Amino acid sequence: MFNGIIYKTGKVSRIEKSSNSRIISIRTTLKFKKSDIGSSIACNGACLTLIKIKQNQIYFYLSKETLSKTAFKNVKLNDVINLEKSINYGTKVSGHYVQGHVDTTGRVKKISKLNNNWVFKFQIPKKDKDNLIEKGSVSINGVSLTIAKVLNNGIFEVSVIPHTLKLTNLLYLKNNDLVNVEYDIFLKYFKKILS
Repeated sequence: MFNGIIYKTGKVSRIEKSSNSRIISIRTTLKFKKSDIGSSIACNGACLTLIKIKQNQIYFYLSKETLSKTAFKNVKLNDVINLEKSINYGTKVSGHYVQGHVDTTGRVKKISKLNNNWVFKFQIPKKDKDNLIEKGSVSINGVSLTIAKVLNNGIFEVSVIPHTLKLTNLLYLKNNDLVNVEYDIFLKYFKKILS
């Protein structure tokens, strides 16, 4: 479990491809110990298992399922990746509960500046639009954000403050880029119960 508050990023430094999977290496200043091997790390919001540490490089296996469900299908060298270690029970949750189970991918439709903030407009599949609630939470590339507006056809807006922009890879997003989206866990459970 994570909370969507990103303090560190890394850069993809190596990609080993096979027919249905990948192993990626990420160079980062986020500190890891040997005992962290096997632990879960949110990489752009996807919960991945740390399989190897070599100096300032960390390694992850991307399964066929991960590649099909996340924006990692388009991963390239030097991509900037948001990184978050799992939270400990009793830790303050500053964002919202994020599982690292990416629900879908979304597209950047528009980026604009409003006062001191940046407004991002994303589009998700229309069938998922009921997972969006104004003032509710959403995770974009692992970043906990509040939905400012829900528009038509699965389009929604979030407002990002300069501090968050500076610390995350949202800074590098461009129109039509693919992002990982995880809907609010509590909303998903409530919908399941009600159905």
